Amino acid sequence: DHIRAVAFAIADGQLPASGGAGYVIRRILRRAIRYGFSYLNLKEPFMYKLVDVLEKEMGEFFPELSSQKVLVEKVIEEEEYSFLKTLAQGLSRLEEFFKSKEKVLDGKQAFELYDTYGFPIDLTELIMRENSITVDMAGFTAEMAAQKDRSRAATKLSTEDWTELISNEKEEFIGYDVTEGDVRVTRYRKVKAKKKEFYQLVFSSTPFYPEGGGQVGDTGILSLGDQTVNITNTKKENGVIVHFSDELPENITGVWKAKVHVENQMETAKNHSATHLMHEVLREVLGNHVEQKGSLVQPDYLRFDFSHFKKVSGEEMATIEEAVNLKIQANYPLEEFREIPISQAKQMGAMALFGEKYGDSVRAIKFGGSIELCGGIHVPATGSIGLFKFISEGAVAAGVRRVEAVTGMGAVRYINTELMKLRDTQEVLKNPQDLAGAVTQLKEKEATAQREIELLRKEKAMSTIHDFVVGAIEFHGAKAIVARTEMDNGSVKDVVFKLKSEPGRLVILANVFEGKVTISVGLSDDVVKEKSWHAGNAVRELAKHIQGGGGGQPAFATAGGKNPEGIDKVLADWQNHFS
Repeated sequence: DHIRAVAFAIADGQLPASGGAGYVIRRILRRAIRYGFSYLNLKEPFMYKLVDVLEKEMGEFFPELSSQKVLVEKVIEEEEYSFLKTLAQGLSRLEEFFKSKEKVLDGKQAFELYDTYGFPIDLTELIMRENSITVDMAGFTAEMAAQKDRSRAATKLSTEDWTELISNEKEEFIGYDVTEGDVRVTRYRKVKAKKKEFYQLVFSSTPFYPEGGGQVGDTGILSLGDQTVNITNTKKENGVIVHFSDELPENITGVWKAKVHVENQMETAKNHSATHLMHEVLREVLGNHVEQKGSLVQPDYLRFDFSHFKKVSGEEMATIEEAVNLKIQANYPLEEFREIPISQAKQMGAMALFGEKYGDSVRAIKFGGSIELCGGIHVPATGSIGLFKFISEGAVAAGVRRVEAVTGMGAVRYINTELMKLRDTQEVLKNPQDLAGAVTQLKEKEATAQREIELLRKEKAMSTIHDFVVGAIEFHGAKAIVARTEMDNGSVKDVVFKLKSEPGRLVILANVFEGKVTISVGLSDDVVKEKSWHAGNAVRELAKHIQGGGGGQPAFATAGGKNPEGIDKVLADWQNHFS
């Protein structure tokens, strides 16, 4: 039941997430992972392996499961890996709690499990019920509310009431056809945020495109007589287009000339139209499982998140980039279908984006074979984009990849910058014929030199063994070797293990290397057995002198800190922790 619910949801386009519907999927999956971990001793991802069985049983009746099988498996596997990293730690914390014999898990601890270890609260409640323990839900709710309050405080807005100047005025967006127009302010209000004041203005009509569909809001100016007012952003709130300004127009009831920053808008339009072309090519090259999961379109670059189960290879990136540029060179004209029934748009093959809400009437944008439902601003023909260039590719979540790209002169500048870096590298390496080979050779030489340095450090460290042994003192029937050192951490460990390999030894090295202070404690096996001394317990106490912490096993333990001056106290205090 768990794998069926999760797999169907993912195949339908709903990925696990930290909030909303995606969090329901994550909670279901994490319950199953924890059950397998605790009761079936399954310490590695296993749920994703059940997708194959599910697809064989139900793929015939739910074809999306078959077409999205690889994606579903990969998303579930990555979710399992992610939760398993913290599951053992969280369960370990609960084991400590069970030892206390308490019958109520307080809200603070429940919230820590949620916030630090990724335990959904219903999972914590389930585990507690299995152990006849209740959860302080009121306390958990209070902790959650406190966190939300902290988050809200960081972005707190204080808004005044709207001042209405013209009532019942129907606002009209004219930005698809023009970039300037005469407007009146129909209402305004003052907003305070982080000690900064600004104004929100609503116009009778507006050429400014509001932020939406991943596209940033337009900027521009209002002008009347000698006064010019900057419009710094445009958004849509409750169906109303709201314009942001740092000042209030003086003649608030006048007729103002509203002008969009056309250059910014056109750069944004290039990136938006390129996003449509890229989306089409991604599906052609990678497969129909590719769906848009997020988008940002700005004047200087574009960012696009999409469902895909593995890294896009360099060869695939080159293929996609070339295909997008071919579509740009084809100079496909913009075909706009404004205010058409959504049923008609779907019959035309227009791609609707998962999670977006559409009305009965929609706008569709077509460039060649690419057709999407979209309300944004676009170029008149793809040739206006000029050039398309990827600048990055990576993962943002389980089963979701992110690409970033630039277009037009931004792409030209990016290519020129990269070529300059390449030329600089060639000059440093004295213009080799095979640049990649020269860099590889240089890295190999560096690695060889590093190995030689490490070997010399170890030899130098091991050469001090005799001096340490000579300086040993008698302590409760053991030979105690206690010293201040300056070695790399690897050498310190090697020396401690070499010294404690002889019977009857207690070794404590307080080390400072490259500004970092550490304490290493080693005990011979016979000393641990006969005297019941514990290196981990001792180093934990000694670490307090260097403002640090640590621990380890009875025979060997380490600690790190940030106060080198505390070493003197370590050397004076060590005897108090072995008796």
